[in-house]
Amino acid sequence: EEPTYLPHHPNPVKGPCYTFATRASVGLAAPRPARLPVLAEAPRAPSHTRPVRSVVHYSTSERRPIRYYRPRGSADVRRLVDESFQAFNAGRLSEACHVFADKMLDPANDTTIGLTVAGALTPAGLGGCVIELMERGLVDFVISTGANLYHDLHYALNFTLHRGSPFLDDVELHEDGVIRIYDILFPAQVLLETDAYVRGFLARQAFAGPVSSATLHYALGQDLMTRYPGCERHSVVASAAAAGVPIYTSSPGDSSIGMNLAAHELLHGGGCTIDPNRDVNEVAAIILDGTRNGCLILGGGSPKNFYLQGQPTLWEIYGIPKGGCEYFVQITTDQVVWGGLSGATPSEAISWGKVNPGMLPDTVVAYCDSTIAFPILCEYVVGSEHGRRTQRQLVHRRDALMAELERQARSRPKARPAGAAREAGE
Repeated sequence: EEPTYLPHHPNPVKGPCYTFATRASVGLAAPRPARLPVLAEAPRAPSHTRPVRSVVHYSTSERRPIRYYRPRGSADVRRLVDESFQAFNAGRLSEACHVFADKMLDPANDTTIGLTVAGALTPAGLGGCVIELMERGLVDFVISTGANLYHDLHYALNFTLHRGSPFLDDVELHEDGVIRIYDILFPAQVLLETDAYVRGFLARQAFAGPVSSATLHYALGQDLMTRYPGCERHSVVASAAAAGVPIYTSSPGDSSIGMNLAAHELLHGGGCTIDPNRDVNEVAAIILDGTRNGCLILGGGSPKNFYLQGQPTLWEIYGIPKGGCEYFVQITTDQVVWGGLSGATPSEAISWGKVNPGMLPDTVVAYCDSTIAFPILCEYVVGSEHGRRTQRQLVHRRDALMAELERQARSRPKARPAGAAREAGE
């Protein structure tokens, strides 16, 4: 029997939650939602030895769905952090909580805060934490992998992801049309119907030439709120549009959203072309505008560098000495010894001009799993003295910020090529 998606315990704080069910399993003839057109059926290998199983068969924890968790500023969590997290990486997480809550959110510091999100954390339910921070004005702009944004659309469209196990038979899952992200499971049909929504959006939306990824995501969020009223309560993309928070993707083609953009251009022409130059300049302009700048980095990877390179873009490329990021908080499991960017420390970033050398005590790396540490940090900062700020609405100020970046860049003397002074005998 085909699945339908039914409301499950609506929550006035979080908004409606949804669970995967069939009409027979709930004992009533529930109306089906309008189905989105799909171009293909979910891939399924032939099997002659057993019946096809649904995703519910493989799910665990009494078949409980994954939902976006919204932090509420728990006093008990704050007490745990302050009194129990005293040493090793618990101590570093405590430091991270205090740098964010006491320094970055202090109104006297007027800090512009960027959040970078690597991997695929929205399927694990962490999108609710991001939504809470944006709604409260605690995050001013976001740089994310495309995977986080694509899988966030499942929640906006009322599809369900399930708790599963990382130890399942992936051949059987493929035969049954079930997708696995570590221990997260969902039907492959969810991908196809989400793709159909993205393609429909591209057919409805007209873009005047190449645009920044923030422009694409803002238009996508606006479309979601129009077609699915209330979805901003459980969608990062829609919530960001409502809060005026620009969302950038450092590698636009590296996700199913990018795949659908490419398909639309090939099959229909036009559509939406992402301009990475515009992304680079908009992020640099936002950083230039900040009185002070701070970042919260989940994982690392391309989103981490895309934020941090904003400072070298200013001093190295445009000759505008901003001085480096003042506050730096990273939650990662990577290590510095492997030489990758995800493990690069804020101390190393000083040599690049990415971090202000006078602010090194206000930088911290907590070597923890983001799915554990990020909700704890969010509970701490939401419950802090400065747990709500006026939203900066940067998505609506980008043109003015870009104009100021261009003005300052053009007013600077042009950089001379390396060795020019020696050749001139100076």
